[in-house]
Amino acid sequence: MAQGSLRTLALAIGVATFAPAAHAEVDTILNVSYDIGRELYAAIDEQFSADWQAEHGAPLQVDQSHAGSSKQARAVVEGLQADVVTFNQVTDVQFLADNGFVAADWAERLPNNASPYYSLPAFVVRAGNPKGIDDWDDLARDDVQVVFPNPKTSGNGRYTYLAARAWAGEAFGGDEAKVTEYLQKVFANVPVFDTGGRAATTTFAERGIGDVLITFEAELAAIARQYGADKVQPVVPPTSLLAEFPVAVVDKVVDARGSRDVAEAYLDYLYQPKAQEIIVGFGNRVNDEAVMAAHADQFPPVRLFSVDETFGGWAKVGEEHFAEGGKLDEVFVAQ
Repeated sequence: MAQGSLRTLALAIGVATFAPAAHAEVDTILNVSYDIGRELYAAIDEQFSADWQAEHGAPLQVDQSHAGSSKQARAVVEGLQADVVTFNQVTDVQFLADNGFVAADWAERLPNNASPYYSLPAFVVRAGNPKGIDDWDDLARDDVQVVFPNPKTSGNGRYTYLAARAWAGEAFGGDEAKVTEYLQKVFANVPVFDTGGRAATTTFAERGIGDVLITFEAELAAIARQYGADKVQPVVPPTSLLAEFPVAVVDKVVDARGSRDVAEAYLDYLYQPKAQEIIVGFGNRVNDEAVMAAHADQFPPVRLFSVDETFGGWAKVGEEHFAEGGKLDEVFVAQ
């Protein structure tokens, strides 16, 4: 049986898949991740390291690096020695694959397209929602300022752009001129484009700029706790876009360091019930039915568009929307 099949079988029966003792000399790995994943992965890393030491009798440290997802992908290509990447958009992992850092079949190596959890773009508004911002159409109003990170540098921002476009495509019956006009109004309502999701949160919550922040649903509860219900409140719109969080081993790095087994064990661990509980605790949704059932009251129902069904897949999205001169530039050109 192939190594990938063995790991999949182990996941299915809930067995930890740590590396063999032969690779115990590798005592650190680097997880290069997206901007707002700091606290989530700090919690996962602590539990993983503790379980690893209990299993092997040797310490293991997981170092973290966080910034905008697309910026991180470029940093890996430019030399950042990531053993694993845990990003918030497929295109950033594919960028590494296209440049020879990640295997071409990376999405098939782990369940759910190598995405151990998912989320969706949602809103944070001022306490009491004084401007009545409840759905995507409100973002184009003249009296609303919208805060979200730059889609050119942030996976968070790209999902926001695609979610708004998906809503508009349905609302305007596929009329591309009306969709573009709507998006240009939304982008014109953005007072500042930060490079990542955490910076956009700071702009909204600490600098007091804007009427609505768009970020992943996973961030809503944490933002409310940090800044207080007297200042902000979460709003989950009726429809949004499935936001996958793909992970991959950086083959070029782990083969050079001899850290493949440890890196693969780390990513496998993200699918284990113990890690899935941690992930849900940080506001993400998971595909583990038992874990989700135990937290059903935490997640309101929402109808999700998907990149595959709505836009024809990430490859097509990259060509039509995010390439130079693409549809995203048509929206930006009006700014």
